[in-house]
Amino acid sequence: MRSGPDSSRHPTPVARLTPSAWRFRTSVWDFGVGNWKLTTGTVAIFALIVATATAFAQAPAGAHGAGPAGQSAAGRGRGAPPPETRITSFEVQPATIRAGESALLSWVIENPPSATGFGGFGAIDQGVGRVVPRGTVRVTPKATTTYTLTAGSVTKTVTVTIPGTTPVASAATAAVANGAGGIPRAPDGKPDFTGVFGWANLFGGAGRGGGAGAPAGPTLKPGAEKYRVNRAANPQDTGATSDCMPLIPPNSFGVPYEFQIIQNKDYVVIFHEYPGSFRIVPLNDEPHQVDPDPAWLGDSVGKWDGDTLVIDTIGYNDKTEIQGFRHTEDLHTVERLKRVDGGVDYELTVEDPNVFSAPWKVTRQFRLADPPRKRIFEFVCENNRDYRPLFGDTK
Repeated sequence: MRSGPDSSRHPTPVARLTPSAWRFRTSVWDFGVGNWKLTTGTVAIFALIVATATAFAQAPAGAHGAGPAGQSAAGRGRGAPPPETRITSFEVQPATIRAGESALLSWVIENPPSATGFGGFGAIDQGVGRVVPRGTVRVTPKATTTYTLTAGSVTKTVTVTIPGTTPVASAATAAVANGAGGIPRAPDGKPDFTGVFGWANLFGGAGRGGGAGAPAGPTLKPGAEKYRVNRAANPQDTGATSDCMPLIPPNSFGVPYEFQIIQNKDYVVIFHEYPGSFRIVPLNDEPHQVDPDPAWLGDSVGKWDGDTLVIDTIGYNDKTEIQGFRHTEDLHTVERLKRVDGGVDYELTVEDPNVFSAPWKVTRQFRLADPPRKRIFEFVCENNRDYRPLFGDTK
């Protein structure tokens, strides 16, 4: 499936999967639909995922939501308070340097905050960015500079002194004073979404705070029942992800592979590791193409609504699924992305007047991949038509 896999990058909320568990031959999975098709070698992972889903379903409401400082109760026992986050050390050596020299920052964070219960992290301002709980980084400031290490609500600072220069204040302090919220920003002042992000909650979790208050799901129009996916009635249908064809939001964010965003002042480009698809979104608020040819990923245009990136898409073909439903070429989606500390809050509005009685929404939260990475992995996928005999078609 993938060349050069790093399977430890794909944890589940309750149990960690061994690297070999991800290396089954065919990804005949159907995320967001609720119907599963198994191929040879996937029975064990299927059982593990069902057990995980059952644990989530049986937990009290909010038991696996986010706790203080963005921490989740998952993995700590139901109702257990999150452990206290502490920065046990944040040091610089040497503390005084000459212009052009470097200093080494080192730090240790205990119980770093995490929205998922694992993989916590911290952040250092002045362009250093997101950091693992224990590490070092070399910096070469041009003037006396104060660095702030942040882990949840806990902070510590160190200063690198260069005699004879004008001190540079902590960027974290300046960001709060300017109302920036500490999020990264592009040179034009807009939020910077550039980064590699983890996949969304497999079990349909909402944004911050878990499943409580999640938007209502879709309601079919009278006579539109034919658009509901029912794989139990068609054993030849091996699932939405078995043929390696492109996926549209939110399904494209629900497979257990990362995606990457690259942004400049004119475009946002979204790359999906699976199945190797991408979208190029112009940001100059230009109108849609006139009567665009139907395409797998549609025709997308972007604009800014304050600090929120809005992506409007029409021109889909009717070959994809969306949360367990087929759709027509009149499908219209609007995505709203808000950059937050450590990730992106995501809201999708879906409408298809031929299928749904009213527009409906999906919310997700995506966290930056841990540790920070520069690019997603290569994924080579083939059309798995030769697997039909496993599901009753011997022709």
